[in-house]
Amino acid sequence: MAHGHDDHHHHHHDGDAQARWKHDGVRVVPGNQLDANTAQTPGMDRKAAINFARVGASKLWAGTVTIHPDAKTGAHHHGHLESVIYVVRGRARMRWGEQLEFTAEAGPGDFIYVPPYVPHQEINASATEALECVLCRSDGEAVAVNLDIAPVEKPDTVLWVDPTHPHGGV
Repeated sequence: MAHGHDDHHHHHHDGDAQARWKHDGVRVVPGNQLDANTAQTPGMDRKAAINFARVGASKLWAGTVTIHPDAKTGAHHHGHLESVIYVVRGRARMRWGEQLEFTAEAGPGDFIYVPPYVPHQEINASATEALECVLCRSDGEAVAVNLDIAPVEKPDTVLWVDPTHPHGGV
């Protein structure tokens, strides 16, 4: 029974596998080495930590986003992607729905889940403090679709930039 279950346990003793795990196993990306060479939006600083280019991730994107005081995005959604936002510091206000009619706020330690195709707007609820978040998406591709909704809270300085079409357009 050469390909039996027990055979499986011997692979980790094999030198090639060990070398492979050493370089393709767990990866630590130091916080001071995040990649700012990612799609940027005025009023927000986005940095990639986990993506295909950095670690070979094929189903996830993770990084940080800092939203300046009083800044807001326009209404948009992220297509088929799921997003999780973890608030590290500051106060996040989310609006969502066909007319952005629903609202919720989140503070440090809170998680926000944004399902696929849900129209939403991210707002820094503080006029004085930056909003610092960790962002995870369910795919490495950058999808952002701008929506022509008159937001309840108009984005003053911040317009969403679709990373795949950086010059706007819906």
